[in-house]
This record gives sequence, structure tokens and C-alpha cells, in this order.
Amino acid sequence: MAKKPASIPDFHLSKTQKIYFASDFHLGAPDEESSSLRERKIVRWLDHVAENASAIFLVGDIFDFWFEYKHTIPKGFVRFQGKLAELRDRNIPIYFFTGNHDLWMFDYFPKELGIPVFHQSLSLNINQRRVLVGHGDGLAKGGHTYKFLKKLFTNRFCQWLFSWLHPNIGIGIANYWSNKSRLGCDDDESKGMDEPLLQYCKRVENSTHHDLYIFGHRHLPLSLKVTDDSTYFSLGEWINHFSYLEIDEKKASLKTFDN
Repeated sequence: MAKKPASIPDFHLSKTQKIYFASDFHLGAPDEESSSLRERKIVRWLDHVAENASAIFLVGDIFDFWFEYKHTIPKGFVRFQGKLAELRDRNIPIYFFTGNHDLWMFDYFPKELGIPVFHQSLSLNINQRRVLVGHGDGLAKGGHTYKFLKKLFTNRFCQWLFSWLHPNIGIGIANYWSNKSRLGCDDDESKGMDEPLLQYCKRVENSTHHDLYIFGHRHLPLSLKVTDDSTYFSLGEWINHFSYLEIDEKKASLKTFDN
């Protein structure tokens, strides 16, 4: 099991520095060919943002499925992982937040790539702005079946039992489940006050102020006001939208990568 990662330091951006957030790459889905094309585009995006990145946040469902056996990880995604290793060798901080499709990440990324893995939402400071970031799954009201299954899937004993399945069997089962789960993603067109994660942000804001709330999971690129001085950003996904969030010295902006 992965050790608890160190907390994320405060960021103090200059005029030329930026921080980037992206989520829901779903590498591996829906098939090898389209995933490979998308992986190459993601690598181009990483090259693009690395020019002025003070940090890169990967906010869950980066892989459509991921489970780390003691001596085995899912095959593929070598260009993506190689690019991450290169950026870390250039001392660009990268932070990984697990989502509902890749929640079984343990110590491979921290040990092999120097990338800490976070399994819960986390507050941090960027130029004296308080930011709450996480994948977003299980935060909205309702979804009791999923919340129960997540507790089951994150139970260490259940993970240990699963690890005894041969990878061909375990990964096969998990890929089937992942494909079934993806069909139920929250990718509807709710963009107003009923947006479920917006309602979660409002509940948090009632007790603890954050200038920015940044979540993935919803597969929609959204920018919605929580209060007059607080904004919720939904990062979108990389199957149709290719969207990401850019934070500079003064503002946060949703952008689309079309290269």
C-alpha cells in the first residue's frame, strides 16, 4: 500500500508561471486504437503545458482501469508514463488524484515516477487563493449504491483478495466492470443550479471558504458561480472535449487543446 503522500506546498506564481489541471483521459477506452491516438494527443498537451508549468494536476480517471498487483501493472500507456517521467526529471511537480476508474493506485507512481497519489479531495493555496481539488466522485447527494461499492473497493482486505486473482482474470473482470460503469457516467447536460457538484460546493462553502473548486468526473467543462467570490470548475474529459483548466497569476480559465 502507498504511504500517505506529503501535503502539497503553497504556490506563488509569477507572471510567466501557470498551473494546469486535467482529468478523465480514460486511457484504455473504448478500444486500443482510439486510446492510443488520445494518448499521443495527451503527450502533445503535456509538452505544450510544460513550457511554463509550475505544476500539473491529474485529477482522476486518467486510466479507464488501473490495478497494481505486487509485481504487475496494466500493460500499455508507455508514452504517457514516459512523458510523465521526463517532466519529473525536469523537476516539474505532478500530482495525481484517483478517480472511480483508477482508485486502485498504490505506490507505483510515487516510487517509479516521483508522483504523489491522493485518494481524497485536498485544499491548497495558489497565490493566496484557497482551492479545493479532487475527482468529485461520491461527493454529490444520493448515489448510495456507488458509495457502498466504493467503500468495498477501497477496503484493504477486499483489495488483498482481488490481488490473488491472476492478472488476466482480475484485469478482465475489472475492464468489463469499467466499461459498464462508464456508460453510467454523469455526462448529462445539467449546467445550472441543479448541477450536483455545484450543490456540494455550496455546502462546503457554508462552512469553509474556497475561492476555487476544481473537480473532474462530470465529463462537462463548466464554470459556475458558487457565491460572488467563489467558482466551481468542472474539468470536462478527453474523449470529446479535450478540456483543461489553466491558472495563472490572476485568473483561472477553462481551455481546449486542439493540436
